Amino acid sequence: MFLFMSFLLVILPGPDTGILIQNTIKSGKKSGLKTMSGSVAGLLVHTMAVVFGLSAIIVKSAYVFSIIKYAGAVYLIYLGIVSLKSLTSKDAQAAGVEKKRKNKSHFLQGFFTCVSNPKVAVFFLTFFPQFLSPGENHFAQFLTMGFTYSVITIIWFFFYVYLIDFFKNWLKKPAVNNVLQGISGVVLMGFGIKLALEKQP
Repeated sequence: MFLFMSFLLVILPGPDTGILIQNTIKSGKKSGLKTMSGSVAGLLVHTMAVVFGLSAIIVKSAYVFSIIKYAGAVYLIYLGIVSLKSLTSKDAQAAGVEKKRKNKSHFLQGFFTCVSNPKVAVFFLTFFPQFLSPGENHFAQFLTMGFTYSVITIIWFFFYVYLIDFFKNWLKKPAVNNVLQGISGVVLMGFGIKLALEKQP
């Protein structure tokens, strides 16, 4: 049941999926895998936060929750604006330099998008305890569930990246790429606004 529920939750589109798709389309499979690695690293941070009780602090403290929430929202909106601004760039050489620079930060984009989303912390804190076995080591169980959830995420994101890479020739056509770039920019901004409006549970 834990594996099934985790899979359903992983495949639901979210900010991590949005940034993964954008980076894969824009910069290729390698960048998509870097973004995936960053997202998974963020999940491991959330797992350790649950293990050591930090997620409970985030959920209970309106101040901490708001800081993380707004930092994540601003970052997602920023990424969306950057994506939309790239559509108006006419200097190919400058765009190439910018693309090369951003390729190096795709891991951090995936990592920060995941870590700065307090909804993940809340989800882990409310979802994992439902599958704890009484009388057994809770520390080990939380770690196992966190790593399992991360593995499921890796498998699903691998599928996403390679599927997008398979259609890369079509996706890289100027007209198609511009449409997708615009959509991804709007979607990322939408996720940012939605996160900013999220209320503390």
